[in-house]
Parts: sequence; C-alpha cells; structure tokens
Amino acid sequence: MSALDRPRYGRLNKKYGMKLAFCKPEDDGPVWMVNLMKYREKADYADGRQSDISGLEADDRYAPLGPLRKLGAYPVFLAVVETQLTGDEPVWDRIGIVKYPKSASIIEMQSMPDFEELHAHKEAGMQQTFVIGSHPMPTPELPADAPSLDAVPFPSTSTDGAIIVMHTLKFADGVEHTTLDSYHDAEGAAAVAHGARITGWFKVEGTIMGDGRNWDQIRFHEYPSRAAFNAATNDAQAIKDQQKQESVVDSYSMILRPSINTLAKSTQN
Repeated sequence: MSALDRPRYGRLNKKYGMKLAFCKPEDDGPVWMVNLMKYREKADYADGRQSDISGLEADDRYAPLGPLRKLGAYPVFLAVVETQLTGDEPVWDRIGIVKYPKSASIIEMQSMPDFEELHAHKEAGMQQTFVIGSHPMPTPELPADAPSLDAVPFPSTSTDGAIIVMHTLKFADGVEHTTLDSYHDAEGAAAVAHGARITGWFKVEGTIMGDGRNWDQIRFHEYPSRAAFNAATNDAQAIKDQQKQESVVDSYSMILRPSINTLAKSTQN
C-alpha cells in the first residue's frame, strides 16, 4: 500500500494521481509541486511512539531529500508564512515547492522504501496539506520606466527585507486568467512603483492532496520590503477590492519569508 493511500492530512485525488502515473512520455515534462502546510502543535505518531517534538520539527525529519535526489527532483522554494491575508481555515504555516523532472516521478517516489520510512514523520507532524501540481506560465514584461529597487519609497533594509506574496487563486467562470494583475493596469502600476516584481505565475494542472477544492493559478510576487507591499496595497485598495469581487471566487494570499528561493531560476531551465 502506498504511503499516500490513507493519509490523515488530506484527501487524495486518485484521478489526478492516475494522470501523473500514466502520462505519455512524449507529453511528460517537469512539474512544480506546490505544498501548503499546516502543522500539528505536537507531533502525533500513528505507531504510538512517544515524542515531545513539534509538528514542524517532525516534518523537518521527514524532508525526503535522498529520495528526491534519486529521482532528479529538488526543492526550489521554502518559506514560513508570516501573515495570511486571505482565506479561511487552515491558517498555513509553511510553503514548499519541489520541481520534479517528470510527472511519473511523483508517483514513483511513494513506493520507494526510504521514502516510506521517512513518511511516518510527515504523518506525525502534518495536520493538513495541499499538494498542487503546476506549470510555469507567461508573465507580463516589466515596464521600461520601472524604478530600480534602491529608488523605491520603501527599499529593503536590514530590519525589513524582501518578502514574497503568494496568491492561490480560483477564478470565476469566464474570467480571462492571463490578463488579470498586469503590470500595466492601475493596480499593477501601483505595485511597480513600490518595487514589485513577478517571481513566477503557475497554471494549476491538478491538486493531488487537498480538501476537494480546485485551483486555477498560483502566483508569487516579490516586494523589496513589507513596508513596500503595504504602501502598494494602500495605493490600489479600491481597485483591488473591485477586481477581487469580480474575478476571484476563492483564494489564499500570504506574506512569506523564504529561506530557499530559486523559483524564478527553476523555470528557466
């Protein structure tokens, strides 16, 4: 039985799992698996072993770097959630992204003995998770007159460094997904004036682990500081509220502080 068959931390999407497992080689290619993670306050091992570690510490013991290396997969992003801006429960704790060389690798890992051994730690530490398969999509070009990052009103400082703002989005039916939040609309112009840059936009292929909801896109925007993000949000708040009402029917938006961030580079090779 696969380690994913009966997890306590989410609902397996078997239809998407079959798509990953049986993708034709000529149609296959890299997949970015975006992990939204909510931890138990204290690790709870299914085998009854006693432990005083936190759920996050248990997940750190899980970190399947060995199995990933064998498959040619690797982490491209890891960040703690500093603030959750939108979205109901759960309030997420950490975001991680792994780039896999092909779809079948994701399923193959589940039956690897060293992964099975590590998975007990994930089961113990994880309260809930979304694991969302996605692919990079085109993004708007930065305007030629965009200010340099050291010339914006709130540049990065030693006490307020760069942040990533992540949006997990479900759009209303009929919305043209690729034209929202352009650098060239009013909200985008306000963001650019405060140093916003697109780290990556991803089109969702499917959610292999979650709560039954589907998503359309995941977006990552970098700001030189939290103060810059706050200022850009204030400048465009009325526009943003109207846009969200008309186009986005479900979302999680979060401010992240990354410890690993090669996301943009990973989409270029």
